Amino acid sequence: MRSNNNILVKLKSAGYQLNNKFLVEGVSLEVQKGKIVTLIGPNGSGKSTTAKIALGIYKNIEGEVEKYTDKIGYVPQKISIDWTLPIRVNDFMVLTDNINNEQIDKALSLTGVIHLKNKNLGNLSGGEFQRVLLARAISKKPELLVLDEPVQGVDFTGEIALYQLIKKISEELNCGILLISHDLHTVMSATDHVVCLNGHVCCSGSPTDVAHNHEYKALFGEQASKTLTIYEHKHDHVHTNEGDIKKN
Repeated sequence: MRSNNNILVKLKSAGYQLNNKFLVEGVSLEVQKGKIVTLIGPNGSGKSTTAKIALGIYKNIEGEVEKYTDKIGYVPQKISIDWTLPIRVNDFMVLTDNINNEQIDKALSLTGVIHLKNKNLGNLSGGEFQRVLLARAISKKPELLVLDEPVQGVDFTGEIALYQLIKKISEELNCGILLISHDLHTVMSATDHVVCLNGHVCCSGSPTDVAHNHEYKALFGEQASKTLTIYEHKHDHVHTNEGDIKKN
């Protein structure tokens, strides 16, 4: 029995081995409704593996996974698309799932790309495509959303706008989000809890707590710590879908 009805997934000393070698081990974390938990760490630190453990993709794991919802949306780190095929955004939304037109319109509207509904995927910018991927993942209003590097291929201004969008999705759908990110300078603006991995949990807590942790500093350097500590996004302006900045 869970003591907190808001918990969506809980990992207890979870780990996964491949060829008798741990990709990640001893990971404990939980994701609650309306909260964003961000996994950070260097390449090969076990971030994607941890996300797949939480999703239930890996079965023969160490430790335990307690999952309290089956309503899950997922944006993987890599997705294979033949960009030469004339696939419209609308077609892409229904490729692997039965989603009605109303669900499509609501999801595309929430992510700010409803105007791209009939545009070919191959003609989208990196930021536009990431917003379409997010729309596809939230089209059935998941309770848990797992996002693996959701701002890749996007410039710095676009990254900030996408993190703001992810925060908005969390608030409007009241869903819990497990977010994988390498963008340490922008994590603070969106996340509630940070878990720093390097094959195991180096440290965890609020972004500020993690930034001051000596293990985090040893892993990423003093300068990265200062960058994460001082970054707080000022909401005196908004970012448009085109990446422009407008003052409020």
